[in-house]
Amino acid sequence: MIGILADAADPRATAAAAFAHAVEAADGPVVVLSHFDADGLAAAAILVRALRAAGRDARPSIVGKGETPWDEAVRARLAAEAPALLIVADLGTRGEPVLPGVATVVIDHHLPTGLPDGAVTISGNGLDPEPTSALLAWWAATGLGDQDDLLWLAALGLIGDMADEGWPELVAAQGRWGKTALKDATVLVNAPRRTAAADASPALRLLLESDGPKAITKSEGADAQALRDARAEVKEAMDMAKRVAPRVVGDVALIAFSTGAQVHPLVAQQWRGRLKDKVVIAANKGYRDGWVHFAARSATGRDLIAFLAEHRPAGADGRYGNGHAQATGGALRLADWNSFVAGLGFPEQQVAL
Repeated sequence: MIGILADAADPRATAAAAFAHAVEAADGPVVVLSHFDADGLAAAAILVRALRAAGRDARPSIVGKGETPWDEAVRARLAAEAPALLIVADLGTRGEPVLPGVATVVIDHHLPTGLPDGAVTISGNGLDPEPTSALLAWWAATGLGDQDDLLWLAALGLIGDMADEGWPELVAAQGRWGKTALKDATVLVNAPRRTAAADASPALRLLLESDGPKAITKSEGADAQALRDARAEVKEAMDMAKRVAPRVVGDVALIAFSTGAQVHPLVAQQWRGRLKDKVVIAANKGYRDGWVHFAARSATGRDLIAFLAEHRPAGADGRYGNGHAQATGGALRLADWNSFVAGLGFPEQQVAL
């Protein structure tokens, strides 16, 4: 059963029906694996809370720094839970199943590179406007019952990924919980995944337990303090990275720096507005040993996934060139990074092997 929402007359009803059918068919634990940004964490919290309220054994899991669902270590963690149903949220859509033979629901809004056989795929890609994974998760969860008290979590995902005020769900959440409170909570929830440790578990615990955004922003507990500490760490790294001047060759601008914090998407977005006629690539050589992580943005309207495909080095894997046409990036091993930047005209940005 496939739920590609761009093909549906009523995307909300289609998502709800597809999800309810998948849950009803599963006899046993449900494991929810998600990304560790605000959108992915909010999606996981919505799904786990809705499933538990419906009487199901639901267990959250999040990827760590540099991980994908298809890594053997991640697959081993998931298999150890012996799920009757696996839900993969905000982590991309590929043709390769994460756990072959296990019933799977994929909830995602990025450009699919394939559809896993036999899985329920609830994809928002192609809808206009495009829902985030948290909003898709909320639509899906309504198939299990009324989820109005969880709407603030869907709002966090919308604000974290797009801040699109056109969604009626976001307008309703802002009216009930407050626009400022939702925005401030989103900033805090997003902070841990950008730190060098990239431990988003405090944010997930808060989302699973809280009754609204102010329970996060006003809390004096250890998890809330961890979020505030993470925000301070990211700010310090960002202050350093934003002082690095771009190098420009042709229609590409490269900003290269080294920090353990995941600030390269923020740097790329910042320079996108200043270098409006360039493809902006922010590259972080210190985020993870043995890899260079980078983000690509552009104000030109150019399809950046197609751009990266044109310059794809031979050794690139599934971590390269995913996401959205206007917001993508990836991670390359050092030799592949050297090939990539040399091809773009930046041989001086190669790194020692």
